[in-house]
Amino acid sequence: MRLYYRTAIATFIQFVSLSLLGIANGLDSIVTTCSARGSDCVSNVIVSLLFFILTVFWFASIWVLGYSAQERRSRRLAYALIAVEAAVIIVASFNAKHHTNLLSLLTSIVDISLAVWVIVLAFRLSRSRGGRIMARDKAQRRRVRSADK
Repeated sequence: MRLYYRTAIATFIQFVSLSLLGIANGLDSIVTTCSARGSDCVSNVIVSLLFFILTVFWFASIWVLGYSAQERRSRRLAYALIAVEAAVIIVASFNAKHHTNLLSLLTSIVDISLAVWVIVLAFRLSRSRGGRIMARDKAQRRRVRSADK
């Protein structure tokens, strides 16, 4: 299945994958802190849990925006999705430059990649002007051009 304008599916994939990576990053942070400094363990668990909850809500709201843009075929919602994903790229780029371990770097790279993918789909959706996006084949274009002459 080709995803020409399926921002709902793309943002759902982004939500699930970054939620799972968020769990992995949180657990890694908790294990590292609790094994090194036992006194900071409880506070790190609370901060990691809050950060995970905020991340899940952020990407869930992006998923709702992607779904709404696709269902309504709205240019304004597609542009809003592009702006939100651009903000995601900026934050993930900052996180990639200041990564603490290989897992956080991988998470940032996946985050940037998925955000770029969603931006491309949202841009295609915005260009469709409320219609469906269809791939054109060369034979169909030749028939249309010969019929126009």
